[in-house]
Amino acid sequence: MSDKYYVQRKDDINIRLRNLMKELPYFCSEFFLGIENQTTPLTRLNYAYDLRIFFDFLTKEVEKFKDKKVMQFSLFDLNDVTMFDIELFLNYLNTYTFKGKVYRNDERGKSRKLSTIRSFFGYFFKKEKINSNVTAKVDLPKLHQKPIIRLEKNEMKDFLDQVETGYALTPTEQAFHRHTNLRDFAIVTLFLGTGIRISELVGLDLDDINFDNNSFVVTRKGGNKAILYFSEEVADALRKYIDERYSIKDLPNEEKALFLSLQKRRISTRAVQNLVKKYSKIATPLKKITPHKLRSTYGTNLYRETNDLYVVADVLGHQDMNTTRKHYADMSEDIRKEAAEKVKLRQD
Repeated sequence: MSDKYYVQRKDDINIRLRNLMKELPYFCSEFFLGIENQTTPLTRLNYAYDLRIFFDFLTKEVEKFKDKKVMQFSLFDLNDVTMFDIELFLNYLNTYTFKGKVYRNDERGKSRKLSTIRSFFGYFFKKEKINSNVTAKVDLPKLHQKPIIRLEKNEMKDFLDQVETGYALTPTEQAFHRHTNLRDFAIVTLFLGTGIRISELVGLDLDDINFDNNSFVVTRKGGNKAILYFSEEVADALRKYIDERYSIKDLPNEEKALFLSLQKRRISTRAVQNLVKKYSKIATPLKKITPHKLRSTYGTNLYRETNDLYVVADVLGHQDMNTTRKHYADMSEDIRKEAAEKVKLRQD
């Protein structure tokens, strides 16, 4: 991954955070400064979005704050927030309106926002700037196990066939497909063959790819670099695309990105999400497949082949083994399928 791309992405997030802080009370800047060394820019940006909703809620739904505007809140006002207000906030998150748009949260969305508010109140309580942390008394919503959606082997074949040939696309989509099929096939093959994250894939540069030992360099969460390896099947798809990429005319000399848009610029994460959606809705219409689901497919297949969670965690770049265990939990479905064939009702 290009250091330039990584730095630019970090700068863009910091600028968005700085603009968002203009919509928050003055003391929020102290909180973000205080947690800077323990969090990533993206985490802080998500915290800012959550706090914006929280303060908007207080002015709309809590009687004692209805005469206030968000920017009029003082740090002292946090002492007047009660445990009931926090519980009301969680209920509010089920369905709410912000700037004319309706939003909904499931248990995971509510849990994340409560975690943000807990960190916020906990920070000022620890610094003895508020009297108590009432958020710590509110239980996090119970999270139910979500099934891991991934492609089965036959679905993976159908998906790859669809990306390679584009046979079921609309005439308009087929016209684009003639210009992007090698790129698109290389992208999905890389997802399914290495488990790369979408941000890592978008950030790849040409000189990150090493065909001498079939490897490439990525920058993982937190900025650490790692070397990942790929099979000859992936290498073949990459070589064909790279050969085509070198033939592109009028390409700016400074453009080092591996994967390019039709505008001859580094492809965006949104474009990658859209192309995966375009092909998967034809190949697997009953499953909502995203780049992350392709990553989960790789993780599941890798565990099946190695039976080693630590290998899966290392290759996928998981910092928490509990994340990796989701792939193991998914294997219980295979076990149940095998168990169904073990018990014979009538012996031959």
